[in-house]
Amino acid sequence: MFPHVRVSGGARERGRQYGEQAASRVRRSVEAYAVVFEHYARWDWDRVRVEAARYTEPIRAFGAKYVEEMRGIAEGADLAFEDVLAINVRTEVMYAAKARNAAMALPRTLECTAFAAVPPDDSRPVLVGQNWDWKTHAFETAVVLEVDPDDGPRFVTAVEAGLLAKTGFNAAGVAVVTNALVTDRDLGVPGVPYHVLLRAVLDATTPAQALATLQRDTRSSSAHYLIAHRDHLALGVEATPGGFADLHATHPDHRGVVLHTNHFTHERMSRVDVSVWLMPDSLFRLQRADGWLDQHDPFDAATYEALLSDHAGHPTGVCCHPDPYAIAPEQDSTVLSVVMDLDAMTMRLADGRPCETGYRTIDYAGFLGRRAG
Repeated sequence: MFPHVRVSGGARERGRQYGEQAASRVRRSVEAYAVVFEHYARWDWDRVRVEAARYTEPIRAFGAKYVEEMRGIAEGADLAFEDVLAINVRTEVMYAAKARNAAMALPRTLECTAFAAVPPDDSRPVLVGQNWDWKTHAFETAVVLEVDPDDGPRFVTAVEAGLLAKTGFNAAGVAVVTNALVTDRDLGVPGVPYHVLLRAVLDATTPAQALATLQRDTRSSSAHYLIAHRDHLALGVEATPGGFADLHATHPDHRGVVLHTNHFTHERMSRVDVSVWLMPDSLFRLQRADGWLDQHDPFDAATYEALLSDHAGHPTGVCCHPDPYAIAPEQDSTVLSVVMDLDAMTMRLADGRPCETGYRTIDYAGFLGRRAG
């Protein structure tokens, strides 16, 4: 079972608590990414730290507290700030290297399958979730981070130790799940990084504010942000590096569902979608998920728990298993799986591949039950 880390207070203090409680896992994150960055970006750790430092000022301009949180994490884990900053910009480092070198035989990467289900009335809950597929070292770094900040709503996120946020939900009823995307514009130009934006979405008290968070500054990388709210609202937002004009939104389909994997689907997307080159399994996972929902109740949590355990296309199915023929830095797996109920404020979490571990229920009605504001 992944450890739970609960923190509170101001930005520097809650970061310090996070770093102290998850110190061994934060240090493992840094150690593992030194190997990953060398393999994918061809950079040693000193170079990674220098490149990561270029993001400090864009993050500070976007939200100084996020820099302070990272400084606190570093202090708590007895690391340099630049080490923690580097793992928080790991997407920008890895995928920028891949976009720059798309003609080279760089290794592929496996990523995530995400959904939001919005029933037509209040008789059934809004469900949001995903499989998080990533490097196998993340089994040693994942944590459930529970935050009671002094400057926003409480939130919970399942995340790699040392990173600010990944998938999660907050006391205002806002949830976010996500998929990595890559275009020919992902060149590592400093802006607001992916994982900082995920953290900022969890500060939002309304779905409109969550969307505005993605709009308000220059983003550094491509991604899909699936934002949902307990008031039966959901929006998938495909983003490329840039500003407001580089966001493309998708509402729930005729079934009341948003499904997404790791390639662009919006008709207005005009950039070269490097995602398909890097993650060709994405096309098949989306096909499988779409067909699954045609045959099962789209508003039943059991539907998604079964889908997220599905092995069609094994080992690169919705439930991903390591490729036995891949070398260690290229070993990918479903690390965890989450299904959140935004009415009951519960998280169903599989600590590992859901086909093997099953799901446990974490009741956050007490922790997240209060309304923000």
